Amino acid sequence: MILPVRSRNASSGAKLSSVANKRERHDTILEIIGARVVSSQEDLRKLLLQRGWDVTQATLSRDLRELRLARVPTPEGARYAITDGSIEESRAALDTLLPQLFLRIDGVGEMLVLRTVPGGAQPIAAALDGEGWSDILGTVGGDDTILIICRSVAARERVLRRLKALAGEPG
Repeated sequence: MILPVRSRNASSGAKLSSVANKRERHDTILEIIGARVVSSQEDLRKLLLQRGWDVTQATLSRDLRELRLARVPTPEGARYAITDGSIEESRAALDTLLPQLFLRIDGVGEMLVLRTVPGGAQPIAAALDGEGWSDILGTVGGDDTILIICRSVAARERVLRRLKALAGEPG
């Protein structure tokens, strides 16, 4: 069976149609993620194309963020998983993931740089953001590096001690 390809501009007419298409696309993404291991956006984009959805990388990134899907490391390699972003889940994620993924941390001024194993920065940055620590203004997570911006030098020291303790590192 050949499915029609739906481009991101296919519903340039009615707004309701584009909302319905987005909902259908989100449902398709969740179905794919639930049924198989998907380790990269490009893999997911190809699987969506097979299902008739031709999306750009930017659209797919936005969809993943809106669906609260995160790339998390597993013993079999990184994969996308559904998160609800709750504080309890973030805490569990931080408590569980940090000891497994942490390599080192260092800081200067109000900033910390936390190094992880490859693919470990995004889930840890998301968990840190979910914690809502008042000492942290924000995080920027790459593949294996997280930049943590703290409110002050004193705040940086508190966050540094806390993260080392959670990672099981000596203070």
